[in-house]
Amino acid sequence: MRKSELPHRPGAAHAPGNPPTKEGDDPDVWFLAENTDLSPKQARELIREHGHDRDKLLKIARTMKAEG
Repeated sequence: MRKSELPHRPGAAHAPGNPPTKEGDDPDVWFLAENTDLSPKQARELIREHGHDRDKLLKIARTMKAEG
């Protein structure tokens, strides 16, 4: 399964079967970084503030400017 095919469920990144990567990164961070102009740092902060709802995160991310 590719990262972009992860289940669309709030909190899915922490559900059994979808553990964080060995570096401790949330798969949703990489999903946002790969599918928007956000940096991993920005994606991580967005998830901290708004949770793991990918539709909501994508809508918010599209309004944000990437770090330059």
